[in-house]
Amino acid sequence: MSEERVGVYICHCGTNIAGTVDVEDVARWAGEQPHVVVARDYKFMCSSLGQELIEKDIKEFGLTRVVVASCSPHMHEKTFRGACERAGLNPFLFEMANIREQDSWATNDRKAATQKAKALVKAAIERVIHHEPLDPLQVEINSSTLIVGGGIAGITAALELANAGYHVYLVEREPSIGGHMAQLDKTFPTLDCSACILTPKMVEVDQHPNITLLSYSEVEKVEGHLGDFTVTVRKKARHVIEDLCTGCGECERRCPKRVIDNSFEAGLGFRKAIYRPFPQAVPKYPVIDTDNCLWFQIGKCRVCERFCPTGAIDYEQQDELLEIKVGNIILATGYKLFDPRRIPQYGYGRLANVFTSLEFERMVNAAGPTGGRIVLRDGETEPKSVAIIHCVGSRDRNYNEYCSKVCCMYSLKFAHLVHERLPEAEVYNFYIDIRTPGKGYEEFYHRLLEEGTHFIRGRVAEVTDAARQPGEEGKLIVQVEDTLIGKQRRIPVDMVILSAGLEAQPDAREVAQKFGLGCDANGFFVERHPKLDPVATMTDGVFIAGTCQGPRDIPDTVAQGAAAAARIASLISQRVVQMEPVRAHIDEDLCSGCRICNDLCPYNAIVYHEDRQVSEVITALCQGCGACVAACPSGAITEAHFTDEQIMSEIEGILWDVRPQGAHEAALA
Repeated sequence: MSEERVGVYICHCGTNIAGTVDVEDVARWAGEQPHVVVARDYKFMCSSLGQELIEKDIKEFGLTRVVVASCSPHMHEKTFRGACERAGLNPFLFEMANIREQDSWATNDRKAATQKAKALVKAAIERVIHHEPLDPLQVEINSSTLIVGGGIAGITAALELANAGYHVYLVEREPSIGGHMAQLDKTFPTLDCSACILTPKMVEVDQHPNITLLSYSEVEKVEGHLGDFTVTVRKKARHVIEDLCTGCGECERRCPKRVIDNSFEAGLGFRKAIYRPFPQAVPKYPVIDTDNCLWFQIGKCRVCERFCPTGAIDYEQQDELLEIKVGNIILATGYKLFDPRRIPQYGYGRLANVFTSLEFERMVNAAGPTGGRIVLRDGETEPKSVAIIHCVGSRDRNYNEYCSKVCCMYSLKFAHLVHERLPEAEVYNFYIDIRTPGKGYEEFYHRLLEEGTHFIRGRVAEVTDAARQPGEEGKLIVQVEDTLIGKQRRIPVDMVILSAGLEAQPDAREVAQKFGLGCDANGFFVERHPKLDPVATMTDGVFIAGTCQGPRDIPDTVAQGAAAAARIASLISQRVVQMEPVRAHIDEDLCSGCRICNDLCPYNAIVYHEDRQVSEVITALCQGCGACVAACPSGAITEAHFTDEQIMSEIEGILWDVRPQGAHEAALA
């Protein structure tokens, strides 16, 4: 220990740190500490010049340890490890002290912040002395990839990887790929036909030799690690033999059982008990809804079997469990629409002519239940006035505080479609703020102003059918405070459209646990870093794309799907990648076989050997979270880079200014 030579570097981070912490004083003080041979402060340590300063000092002063006090290790630990490695020093002989997020950003008290910075630096110095050289783990990468979710994000990622020559397994829980985009009529701001954009990509996925499409399937279990995942997929029984089915649709036409479709048609239309979600569905094979099929419910019918020209109906078909090997995984599981029934004052489900945004999408779609006609619930009457209420379930602390990012724009799109198809109708948009940040979005908003849309700024209080004034009979009354003129307004309309926000899937937390991910407070999957690494997760080899990470529009979703595919293609091209060596290890001589660690490990990285009655950590599966280390009652588990000696020295260091003189030496003795 006495031979260690430590270099300490204090970053100004512009004024982020230096504005609160006296960095020059911290650097002077650090230079006086035992084992420190050089201490410097610099404006931006993460810059190329800052890194070169570290490299130069390692060679000139023969440094054996390096400490950088700057921002979060989550941001730049790899940056400084790289600088050490380039200078010939093992990158794990480096320690980082966070004096920005944990210090300068936490207070305006300069004296206290400077004192705390010294404590954090002292802790890092004491800890780094006990660091040991570590070597990264070498892992071979299986070139196949699993993509979960067949919406536009999953489709984009699948085609990018498949076109690069890599095999892809695309798993979709619904009978067809396409996701929510398949339900849309037009896309903002260009008003392109959604199906015209999406359908060719869906067909390309189905026909691509490098893509295995597993629709009507769900992931049951995930085992393994980056480069070598074993995934069990349940392929649910369609009760249709795919090799025999031609997709002619005769079974669907002949089926006598009609079912209200609460999924694809948003409850506005009907489908049969054997069905394809929509005419352009991919794959083309129908599926039998066993909950509504007369044969499965009462043992009578079999009409689809009798009329199928190829004998493709199989009532005895069972679910299949498929085991596939992949090197990486992309989760693109999408979103669900906020249920407006949770806001009873808007009347959805109680007042007939209050519609959700998805219901309106299907209504205006030429392939939808009304053939594209905008009509009231009676199916005949065209509205003469339409109210569109923004931010339903979004930007509301009672439901979801976040902005759903797409509601303003699709509300503007709805207004345009009403003007286009019902030129005489009055259209009111009730908004909190108009948010149009994308390319061509603001121009689209100005286009709606010119088309005569009435924009009323204010959150709607309620929608009622209680007429109080002449002319309100049979109307829906929108009660709102117009904040631009400071008055309460009652606006009678024939139709109300609720622009519902986007929410995480109901089973997002269950899916996250299955793949070893985390979810934020709203249920969306958590990325490794929101700015620098938005598609990776804390589990190596598992990536996220699209609205499963948070609300976003189609262009952003497509970009993220392609980004996730690019990250995986980069890993595959390396063939062998290096993994962080910070992993746990069990001393079998100390292990009592209590199996507490087996139940605690969130990554299923610990196995129990019945013959020897001891547990063992599968190094490649371990993510170094330390849960097992803390829980082991025998002290049999240690973790590289987080030994007891390192942690205790760090604690002693951070208490340097509050402990009695000589306490550190006494503690070590």
